[in-house]
Amino acid sequence: MTAEAPKFRAGVVGLGMGTAHMKAFHQHPQTVLAAIAGKEQDRLAALAKEFDVETTATEWQDLVDDPTIDIISIATPNALHHPIAVAALKAGKHVFCEKPLAITAEQAEDMVATAKANNRILEVAFNYRRRADIGMARDLVAAGKLGRVYHSRISWKRRAGIPGLTSWFTSASLAGGGAAIDLGPHIIDSLFYMLGEPKVVAVSAVTYGELGRAGYGAMDKSSYTQGSSGKFEVEDLCSALLRLDNGSSVALEITWASHTGDDEDISFELLGVESGLRIFIPRYETENTLSLFGDENGEHYTRKPQVSSTGEGHLAVINEFIEHVASGDFASHAGDYALHRTAIIDAMYRSAKTGKEVTL
Repeated sequence: MTAEAPKFRAGVVGLGMGTAHMKAFHQHPQTVLAAIAGKEQDRLAALAKEFDVETTATEWQDLVDDPTIDIISIATPNALHHPIAVAALKAGKHVFCEKPLAITAEQAEDMVATAKANNRILEVAFNYRRRADIGMARDLVAAGKLGRVYHSRISWKRRAGIPGLTSWFTSASLAGGGAAIDLGPHIIDSLFYMLGEPKVVAVSAVTYGELGRAGYGAMDKSSYTQGSSGKFEVEDLCSALLRLDNGSSVALEITWASHTGDDEDISFELLGVESGLRIFIPRYETENTLSLFGDENGEHYTRKPQVSSTGEGHLAVINEFIEHVASGDFASHAGDYALHRTAIIDAMYRSAKTGKEVTL
């Protein structure tokens, strides 16, 4: 009779988005949700009871210092990602982190270097790439169905979607930015995943914070109110042009708040020489979101493949992370792809600040 493999003990830091991490580690047969940390003691106690957690702490250092913990999962304000991850990696823990990886490219480089130096895994919660429409588009591009993709348009637009107006999300020091660093990681990662990982060589961007500074645009029933700063220090709109190493380009637009017709939508348009495609996701829709465009026998066509996403992206990416931990192949999962995404967003902010194109 074969002995059962020992389970990995996970600790989650953060009680907001961290609940999605808790659910995944609690459910997985190869992990035990052993500890959680957060500042809100009532919520901490309630989540510990819900997920049958052995240990709770109000300081993240307690989880990092615990020698019985194998995995640290980070779901905190963005500015804490770097110090928690570096400390955990140096302590021999594998790290799963909410997006963005870090608030600057320099921090992200340090995190990836630390993961490699300590032979630990560092991965990020890019859950949108697990949508079925994103996966089908990736397969179509890889199979050459679009021909050379020479230009892409991506956007995430909200009419009133600032998550916690005057919370840590709108603090420059805690969040590192606004709409671009909050929503940008998902659509940038999904696009480059679909395109087969070309590299960005130059970025030109502009940012605006007109509506947020005026007190407009808060997300209805937002739960992100802890630590209200009373300030709006970040952007609610970012527009950028990215130049890629294969000669193609990307136009990007992200808004937390804008006077527009739709409440919220996400869009990817890939323009290829042979055909094109669009993924349009209104209000997190999971059905009938992919359209294909081209010409056949001298006629235009529009086709809508049947595709359905589950909405369980966090579960999928954490399950994959656990598979990587169990495999022992740590060197292949040190966060390089997440560093690439962070470097793009960092360049967008530098371009917007200087009014000049930034090269990578």
